[in-house]
This record gives sequence, structure tokens and C-alpha cells, in this order.
Amino acid sequence: MYIFESKIRVRYSDIDKMGYVYYANYGKYYEVGRVEAMRNLGVSYKYMEENGVSMPALSMNIKYVKPALYDDIINIKTIIDEIPTNRMKFIYKLYNKNGNMINRGYTIHAFVSMKDNKPVEIPEWLLRPLEKYF
Repeated sequence: MYIFESKIRVRYSDIDKMGYVYYANYGKYYEVGRVEAMRNLGVSYKYMEENGVSMPALSMNIKYVKPALYDDIINIKTIIDEIPTNRMKFIYKLYNKNGNMINRGYTIHAFVSMKDNKPVEIPEWLLRPLEKYF
């Protein structure tokens, strides 16, 4: 299992009139966690695209547990709990500064050839760094 933690501060532009993080912004927080987790493996999205592979989202599941507020520091725990094949599942658990879970969910992404827009298997250059966690 691969687990990576990153942090993000809630910006004023992220909140709604009630002072809570607007619900649609959690997808952006998931993206921060996913991109940084991939970068930590040595594979940036830029590198993937330069090598002809994209990772479009197929689905997103989200559960709101507690609100996040302006200026909160959110700890984003991004988890990959299975070796990907032609799809990759990212699990997200978001915590506030007190360690309380505020949100959880997952996204599923496909590996797609940018040349012909067809599904492909996980590239070897991503599989290799992931295998050591399983």
C-alpha cells in the first residue's frame, strides 16, 4: 500500500457564504493530493504527458464528514491500495489540524494513449516505483 501526505491551506476563494469550504473544491484538494503523490513516486503529470499517456477521471466518490473553514490547514492523505492495471484508484482522507477527518473519497482514472485516445495498461515507468509498496 502506498500512502502519501500533503497539506493545503484553505483560501478565502475556497469558501462559501457560510464560511465553509464550498463542496466542489474538495475535488481540487483531491487533485493536489494525487498530483503530489505521483510526483513523490518520481512521475509528474508533465512527464506522463510528455510520454504520451494521460489519466482522465472515470469517477469520483465523496463523503463530507465535517466542514473545513477559511485558513485551515488540511492534511490530505492519498492512498493507492492496489496495483493498477489499466485503471488507477486513488483514495483520499482529509483531516483538519486537530486530526479529525473532515472528508473522504476516491477517484478512478484510466490510462489513455494520447496518440489515439485508447485505453492502455499502466506504463512500466509508473508501475516500477509503485511495486515496492506492495
